[in-house]
Amino acid sequence: MRKNNDSFAKGKPSRRDDAAPKKNFQKAASSKNSSKPFVKNESTRSFTKPSKGPKPVKKEENDGTIRLNRCLANAGVCSRREADVYIQAGVVTVNGQVVTELGTRVKHTDKVMFHNQLIQSEKKVYILLNKPKNTVTTVSDPRGRMTVIDLIRGAGVERVYPVGRLDRNTTGVLLLTNDGEMTEKLTHPRFEKKKIYQVSLDKPLAVEDFDKLKEGFHLEDGFIQADELEYVKDSKRMEVGIEIHSGRNRIVRRMFEHLGYTVEKLDRVYFAGLTKYNLPRGRWRFLTEAEINALKMGAFE
Repeated sequence: MRKNNDSFAKGKPSRRDDAAPKKNFQKAASSKNSSKPFVKNESTRSFTKPSKGPKPVKKEENDGTIRLNRCLANAGVCSRREADVYIQAGVVTVNGQVVTELGTRVKHTDKVMFHNQLIQSEKKVYILLNKPKNTVTTVSDPRGRMTVIDLIRGAGVERVYPVGRLDRNTTGVLLLTNDGEMTEKLTHPRFEKKKIYQVSLDKPLAVEDFDKLKEGFHLEDGFIQADELEYVKDSKRMEVGIEIHSGRNRIVRRMFEHLGYTVEKLDRVYFAGLTKYNLPRGRWRFLTEAEINALKMGAFE
């Protein structure tokens, strides 16, 4: 069991008279122009409004890679068509190996050289989005649904990718970047970055189930437990705040479904030190230098 932290009040619900814990989460602000999470972030950097209406997105793989010819073009070496000629001529290497096959895809962390000159990668971009409902966390969607990339058009020419994934109807904090090294640190299971969600249920969470979530239980893919858990104040026990470090797929929804509850709303209010404070739903902003440095140093677990 992890130690308590400032995001949660100490204590455990008493079984006596089925009473709720004495200290509770404060309910997030409900104004449609603001969303204040449990943890305050003092950043005041402004956000930019997304352009009106989504534009068509070319279908590409959502695996954090780009075509080698695009990599060369983005670096200002030549056009994509010219890059194909150079690739076939054998003057391009990736991680020390000559590559001549057209369509080869590379990662942002790969060492690409053109005529023995190191290609400078795109500048690193870090974008914080307060994801709305009915939006898929992919670069493109074959079914034509709104994606998180549609929401950040106008952010720049660099191609960014979501760090992790939120379900289509899960809202809240989502980071997008082209920094492959940081993405690895934030998503690999061994790093276990802290996440806090506000969960709205179809019925009050019973005290005995509250205790089960804190004590932990086994799902089909292993043991899981809430690191911290509190009822949201004035929610009649139908809303709770939960802190977890696990990055398993749909883990929060599955935890409650295992106990017989339906999650009606799920909002991520904190991820690795980032919050949606002063960032309305559907809007985005660039991270500040202080936030970027904190993520690089691993200051927020």
